Amino acid sequence: QVQLVEFGGRLVQTGDSLRLSCVLSGRPFSVYNMAWFRQAPGKERVIVAGITWSGQNTYYTDSVKGRFTISSEHAKNTVYLQMDSLKVEDTAVYYCAARVRTTNIVTSENLWDWWGQGTQVTVSS
Repeated sequence: QVQLVEFGGRLVQTGDSLRLSCVLSGRPFSVYNMAWFRQAPGKERVIVAGITWSGQNTYYTDSVKGRFTISSEHAKNTVYLQMDSLKVEDTAVYYCAARVRTTNIVTSENLWDWWGQGTQVTVSS
């Protein structure tokens, strides 16, 4: 069974950087596309960034383009989210997600099958 564990969230200040990590276990990492979603209080969970199994295609929501970078490392079964120039509005629980590989990243939450339990990122002013 696929399991995902994410970590790295903490309290930071505006302009700071963080790197989140997500480790997949139970199945070969290369079979899956990976993504990061986030959910702020009172809001729906939405995709932040995604990467295909090959690493050739990536997706970023408009609000994080130029600030966040998603990457994967197959040998470590790990996907990363590098977050730079953090803003207060980035505050949310960040979730790692996986699904069977597709050529391009799909953005709908209900198309992703396996989820981590989330890690809290809080950005203070």
